Amino acid sequence: MGTANDSSKDISDRLAEKHPKVVFVLGGPGSGKGTQCEKIVQHFGYTHLSAGDLLRAEKNSGSENGIMIQNMMNEGKIVPSEVTIKLLQKAMLDSGNEKFLIDGFPRNEENRAAFEALIDAAKPVEEVFEEVKDIFNPKVPKDENVEGRCMCCAIL
Repeated sequence: MGTANDSSKDISDRLAEKHPKVVFVLGGPGSGKGTQCEKIVQHFGYTHLSAGDLLRAEKNSGSENGIMIQNMMNEGKIVPSEVTIKLLQKAMLDSGNEKFLIDGFPRNEENRAAFEALIDAAKPVEEVFEEVKDIFNPKVPKDENVEGRCMCCAIL
C-alpha cells in the first residue's frame, strides 16, 4: 500500500507528463482578475483555477484535510503550500486541459518556491515576471499609427 507521499509523487509525475502551461493571475481585490480570467478562458481555452475556491471546497468536504484547512482559516493562518499545491495539481489533472490560469496563488515567496519545486517549473517565476514587464512596457518604435495607444492590449 502506497503512502500519501507516493500518491503525491504520482500526481506530480502525471502532471509533468502533460507539460502544463501555467499562468499566475496576480492582483489585489477588485483589480479585475476574475474579469480578465473569463476573457482569457473564452478566447484562449485556458482553465481558470481559483486557489481560494479549491480550499473552500476541500474545507466543506469534511475530509481530514478539510478540517485542517478550516482550523487554519479560523486562526487566520495561510494554509501550507503543499496542501494548496496538491489541490491545484488534482484540479489540473481532473480538468483534462494543459493550459491554466491560477488565481490567488502564490501568496508569498514560500508559496512560489514550493510550487516551482513540486511542479518542476520550466521557467523560474522571476524570469516570467521580467517577460510580463516587457509585454506591458514594449519597446515599440515611434509611429504615428500607434503613438499614445495602450500597446499591452494590442499584443493580445
